[in-house]
Amino acid sequence: MGKNLTKRSEDYSKWYNELVIKADLAENSGVRGCMVIKPYGYAIWEKMQAELDRMFKETGHENAYFPLFIPKSYLSKEADHVEGFAKECAVVTHYRLKNAEDGSGVIVDPDAKLEEELIVRPTSETIIWDTYRKWVQSYRDLPLLINQWANVVRWEMRTRLFLRTAEFLWQEGHTAHATKEEAIAEAEQMMHVYADFAENFMAVPVIKGVKSESERFAGAVETYCIEALMQDGKALQAGTSHFLGQNFAKAFDVKFANKEGKQDYVWATSWGVSTRLMGALIMTHSDDNGLVLPPKLSPIQVVIVPIYKGEEQLSAISEKVEPLIRELRKKGVSVKYDNRDTHKPGWKFNEYELKGVPVRLAIGQRDMENGTFEVARRDTLEKEVVRAEHVVAHIEEL
Repeated sequence: MGKNLTKRSEDYSKWYNELVIKADLAENSGVRGCMVIKPYGYAIWEKMQAELDRMFKETGHENAYFPLFIPKSYLSKEADHVEGFAKECAVVTHYRLKNAEDGSGVIVDPDAKLEEELIVRPTSETIIWDTYRKWVQSYRDLPLLINQWANVVRWEMRTRLFLRTAEFLWQEGHTAHATKEEAIAEAEQMMHVYADFAENFMAVPVIKGVKSESERFAGAVETYCIEALMQDGKALQAGTSHFLGQNFAKAFDVKFANKEGKQDYVWATSWGVSTRLMGALIMTHSDDNGLVLPPKLSPIQVVIVPIYKGEEQLSAISEKVEPLIRELRKKGVSVKYDNRDTHKPGWKFNEYELKGVPVRLAIGQRDMENGTFEVARRDTLEKEVVRAEHVVAHIEEL
């Protein structure tokens, strides 16, 4: 399976696309520019999401949800912001379909035109700041530390699975503060949170820095980012955090009474990472044999493959393996025992190598007699024989 991949040295882009599809992470959909994230790929994203969510909550943030649709007039309120996103917006103009009179199918009902067009969320600053106007009256209401897990649409014409698609999944944090210093500290803090997540959870080294004026987020005063270096020598923007100044507060009239009783505009930030992190993960670690996953992000951390002839041998191996599975799961290790009789062990070895499972155990008749397991590491492809009584401790260490 994995052996049919294009080599990275031959065509890095082709290798990446083949790997995403063959490792069962995602595929192109019937909607141009959009992807289907398959269960195995989504399981990795769920692990990322859970860890990030924990980190956000530990830094005092709460989750909320805001509408998918944004009135067009909202985007007009912040000039730089609308200019930055104008070419990427999907626009809803009608609210009803009807059957064509000639029986050719459904058509848009011309009588069902919206009074004001709605933009499918490219990012949520405008709808959120319109909402914050109602939430903030006094310095006692600040800081407002909100995060949203959502999908967004940016009408990309040239797409690549996970890296650039017309619709993608992300989180977007939006915070309001009483002072400029607090807002800048928040934007910098979130850049450090992203860097911590990338380096200590995804095992992806990153460089932290500030974007140049031309690359700054539309409507931001300053954009902080983390960039990761891929194996082809190109940098990938992996996460951004923006100090928005008072731009959105002024555009949406979000004021508060400060401690002196005077009215002032709040100071704002926004920050986000997306399913592009999946692309970073794949391109940082994987090799010509397939996916390589860090154990913290792997849906299956250990796979056990029995090598047997006949039902009797399989039954004996299964009996031997069951206590090991229980013990590993008790220690928080996710284990899969692949006793399918529809595929040969060699095919399974290839499959799990392609899917990047960190540790593979194999056990056959000789291992049963010797009280051993063959342990293979995905990252180095090294194999060793380990005594059955030492295998749990060995796996924990790995």
